[in-house]
Amino acid sequence: MTAEILGLGAHIPENVITNDELAKTVDTSDEWIRSHTGIGKRHIIAEDKTTSDMAVEAAKIAIERAGIDKEEIDMIIVASASGDYSTFPSTACVVQHKLEIRHTAAMDLAAGCTGFVYGVEVARSMILSGSVKKALVIGVEALSRITNWKDRDTCVLFGDGAGAVVMGKNKSGDGRGILDYFLGAEGDGYMHLMRKAGGAKHPFHCEDTPEKDLYISMNGRRVYGFAVRVNETIINTLLDRNSLTVDDLHKIIPHQANIRIIQAAAKRLSIPMEKFFVVIEEYANTSAASIPIALNAMQERGELNKGDLILTSGFGAGLTYGGNLIRW
Repeated sequence: MTAEILGLGAHIPENVITNDELAKTVDTSDEWIRSHTGIGKRHIIAEDKTTSDMAVEAAKIAIERAGIDKEEIDMIIVASASGDYSTFPSTACVVQHKLEIRHTAAMDLAAGCTGFVYGVEVARSMILSGSVKKALVIGVEALSRITNWKDRDTCVLFGDGAGAVVMGKNKSGDGRGILDYFLGAEGDGYMHLMRKAGGAKHPFHCEDTPEKDLYISMNGRRVYGFAVRVNETIINTLLDRNSLTVDDLHKIIPHQANIRIIQAAAKRLSIPMEKFFVVIEEYANTSAASIPIALNAMQERGELNKGDLILTSGFGAGLTYGGNLIRW
């Protein structure tokens, strides 16, 4: 018995900031950003919207495509590093309220950009245990709200958006669903990607908290090396453990952080870039939302079909990493 993805949806904000527009405010250019990251533009949440608003819109599409009533959902998992509130309540509870599903359980999951991968495995485990019948897993970010738009090293990277899946038990016996997973973390690298202020260690004090501590900070070189290395580990582990080769895969859907990371991992693995599904040029790095947004783009382009074997690969703050092997 497997747990499968029954419906998939995404929400992309209409507002766009192009590389040329960024070049008017920081020392950069379209050519530099594209050559160093692969990003052409990023979608930005409207001023009157919140993280939960984007999550709800993606969830509604996923529920409709799943062909179920929203009342069938009994678990909501929201993966995000930029929720409506800094600590509590959880964004998942706000989403539950806005979807008007009063009875369902709801929780946030904090695993950085790997959050959706972790969330899928949590939902799969709960579904197969029998404690949950239908789960809604959402990756969503409003990173523009915690980005320092004066910092060239980070402001070029991030965008906003949401992706969602409805998951349930596959009762058909056709072998489709989440076949395997691989999760990990290297906590000794936690300081290399963080938002420093606002927690118990560095509480926010309006008088003396440095403004830069309110925004994303990243040791780019350290994160790059980590990302390339763990992408190789994730892909090799899931293939080897399931006696598969790259040729068996329809596509690899990596976390859309930086095209150079994907290219470096592909080179180390001797995998052609055509095997990776990449939409970073359009959406930039949407953290926990990037993999479900990419999955949704695949589906809407007609490139994701029943029976396709796909592999997700994520990495992010924590430092966390992980992947899912899925028969669509």
